[in-house]
Amino acid sequence: MTGLCDAHLHVQDPALRPMATEISDSWTRLGLVRAVTNATCEADWDAVAAEARRDARIIPAYGLHPWEVARRSRSWLSDLEGRLRSGSAVVGEIGLDHAVKGRDDAVQEEVFLQQLDLGYRLNLPVTIHCVRAWGRLETLLRDHRTRLPLPGFLLHAYGGPPEMINTFADLGARFSFSARAGLEPATRMRASLEAVPADRLLIETDAPALPPPPEWTEIEWVDESNGRRLNHPANILSSYRFVAGFLGIPLDTLVTQVRRNFEAIFGEVGE
Repeated sequence: MTGLCDAHLHVQDPALRPMATEISDSWTRLGLVRAVTNATCEADWDAVAAEARRDARIIPAYGLHPWEVARRSRSWLSDLEGRLRSGSAVVGEIGLDHAVKGRDDAVQEEVFLQQLDLGYRLNLPVTIHCVRAWGRLETLLRDHRTRLPLPGFLLHAYGGPPEMINTFADLGARFSFSARAGLEPATRMRASLEAVPADRLLIETDAPALPPPPEWTEIEWVDESNGRRLNHPANILSSYRFVAGFLGIPLDTLVTQVRRNFEAIFGEVGE
């Protein structure tokens, strides 16, 4: 098996960085060729850059996650633009999250739109996080449809209504899923997976977050300090196997299609 692509994970996470050699070896064994490693805050931009230098398969993504907008520095936007202009990178992870307690919606939206505009001006793809804000996200994207990133944008771990798939696709969206969709409560996510056009489908792990159900897990990993299950990047194969099985298509067919889709949005970056 070769040609696997992970559209979204966080290799710079402190839980994963000590495992860098093991992760690289597992990717080689599995045949992974590309992985988009997403920053979430200014403090981990350097770590993302270091991971991209360490492993040429990593595409670095720099951005400010909606959980982190209240802690941004005065120079965050100019610093972000400088990073995006200085090398082969993409914008991410940015977005809206209406599950955040004490959030300021106006600030979330301002920071989101500033980064979305960077994607447009620099002609870079953008990775978007969205939780409980799908209607508002659609409105903002529609209002700015003449200044959306031309390479498109990824709605990672898509959890929105299946009925909105075509609307977002018309605006330039791609959609990524993981074996997490195999959890019993994730019925809407599975319905969305079924509704996504074949040429807009991507696969992710979101490691170390969103561990797959035990029955779909390639590498089981438990944090010994607290007993919490974590997601190993090698579980990218779990994601492919789950999606292929759910859609009823051969694994090789899915790998070929997803690599084509991945290159359509990220292909010109990091080659």
